[in-house]
Amino acid sequence: MLEHYPPVSILIPAHNEEKVLGETLEAMVKLVYPGDMEILVLNDSSTDTTEEITQEYARLYRRIHHVRVPEGYPKGKARVLNYGLSLANGELIAVYDADNQPEPNALRLLVDACFGTEGAVGAVGYVKTINERKNWLTRMIAIEFSVFQLLMQSGRWAMMRLGSLTGTNMLVTKEALKQVGGWDVYALAEDADLTMKLTAIGGSLPVVPESRTWEQEPETISVWFRQRTRWMQGNLYLIAKVFREKSWRRGRVLGHSIQQLSVYIVFVFFLLVSDTWFALGELRIVHTQFSVPLFLLWFESILFYIVQLLSAETMDDLVSFTNIIMAVLMYFTYAQIWVILLFWAWSKQLRLRHSKEMPVWDKTVRF
Repeated sequence: MLEHYPPVSILIPAHNEEKVLGETLEAMVKLVYPGDMEILVLNDSSTDTTEEITQEYARLYRRIHHVRVPEGYPKGKARVLNYGLSLANGELIAVYDADNQPEPNALRLLVDACFGTEGAVGAVGYVKTINERKNWLTRMIAIEFSVFQLLMQSGRWAMMRLGSLTGTNMLVTKEALKQVGGWDVYALAEDADLTMKLTAIGGSLPVVPESRTWEQEPETISVWFRQRTRWMQGNLYLIAKVFREKSWRRGRVLGHSIQQLSVYIVFVFFLLVSDTWFALGELRIVHTQFSVPLFLLWFESILFYIVQLLSAETMDDLVSFTNIIMAVLMYFTYAQIWVILLFWAWSKQLRLRHSKEMPVWDKTVRF
């Protein structure tokens, strides 16, 4: 606990969020924070009842403010956040998506970590899946999030003092945000881009898994595919930016660069190698002189993948018979879709580059 808690501005980008915004604002007013706090709902040209819902909460709670974001280009979350930053009064800027329900102590834990860690310019918490039990897809997404956040994200922080912003349940000092020029309006993965910029100026971003928020994840494969296409495009843009920015190719920033390549490129590469190797072996096209059967090596690699998922499930209290089955099936279903996803996103990003059009922010459908 700190002796003094500085004022915080919470930014909530919102575009047609009537299905989820009420529950989000209910969670926001339950946040326990010892300092001053303002909640800015950044209404980005909504055509549903987003404005009416926000105005009603603003009437009941003085911390909540409805902000109409002016029209502008390119469309997307980054531009909206930059506008919110220009209006924010707090020394600290927190970001939550419009479908998020943070636990009461989530914000305070982020602030504690920010001021309790040497060189920190912010902090990032844990994002959990509120609709995890809806269907097989949401269960797999929940397991994926556990692997990324509890094994990869928390592991990198523990071993290398590297943390990555996740776009929500995150905190950054206003001073650091202004120093790096805010969010890149052309970045579809604005959180990853901001992570690189903050790391490049020497800032640390501690990972705080105890700070938890609950968010809705896609419930259909089409919505998931569109969301992940945007994520993949954003990270391909970021990888290209790494090669352009000399300051991003050294020190701790290089660690983030390698992580981006590992998650979005190397993982898919090894999937392709595994699939190709298996197919060629089964078709008797490839013959080897190894004393150990190649099928056994292939099986061991899959076993390693499954053990990783089960480890994350155990850490996150997600272990159940159904989720154990999901972990086994994920390699043959969920993981394989990433191969298609990479090539699809890559083709879209190449077309975008050659046409010199502005990136299109594809908002995730709410349920």
